[in-house]
Amino acid sequence: MGELRIEGLAVDVAGRRILDGIDLIVRSGEVHAVMGPNGAGKSTLSHVLMGRSGYEVVAGSVTLDGTDLLALPTWKRAEAGLFLSMQYPVEVPGVRLEPMLVEALAARGRDTSVVHAALASEAERIGLAERLLDRPVNVDLSGGEKKRNETMQLAVLRPRFAILDELDSGLDVDALRACSRRVADATDEFDLGVLAITHWTRLFEQLRPDVVHVLAQGRIVATGGPELADELERSGYAAWVTEAPAPEPAVDPFADPLG
Repeated sequence: MGELRIEGLAVDVAGRRILDGIDLIVRSGEVHAVMGPNGAGKSTLSHVLMGRSGYEVVAGSVTLDGTDLLALPTWKRAEAGLFLSMQYPVEVPGVRLEPMLVEALAARGRDTSVVHAALASEAERIGLAERLLDRPVNVDLSGGEKKRNETMQLAVLRPRFAILDELDSGLDVDALRACSRRVADATDEFDLGVLAITHWTRLFEQLRPDVVHVLAQGRIVATGGPELADELERSGYAAWVTEAPAPEPAVDPFADPLG
């Protein structure tokens, strides 16, 4: 069984603390949800795990089966089996989807002959028009099509752990159902471990969390089962947010202003 382990993770931006001692363990096949108010540090966590520049890790560690991810560049983290579904998937002009996935699988020593058939199969399964597969990555796709595209990539690449940064952001009901169901199926089909960052419990209609964490003011302040998400839906985050934090957490310059 694989394990993504975060211990004592503290992160600064421009000398100010955003994450302040995150402890979290996700094992293969598990779904962990991270919920919290705006500005809590949720997107920061996803960025740091995947190795985006601009953050200073001042304490703690992140390992995948004992491999020190913080010591690796982003592409090496992906090669180790980490996948990030971005809140706002970017367009990549000039780079076509199928060759990109072929190279990604080749870098991990995986069979690349399956990519073409897998893309067609997963596109149908996720509800993405097959004609969109020939375009450069995400170019001229709608927001929902981009999220379906990223979920399809996840299914083809079969990573060991997936970080879903606001998978539900900007999706209509049908797209959310298709994407979240595909991720849920992946936890059984290839033992995918999932760290799902979200504001809303609607994601959990198909992707049922095993563990729910509340992230507030840079710290995990509560952990529980799926019932914790239901409690948050009813009562919000007031019980875990102080009115006058000191010092006030820095604003993550890379995060969605609403995230």
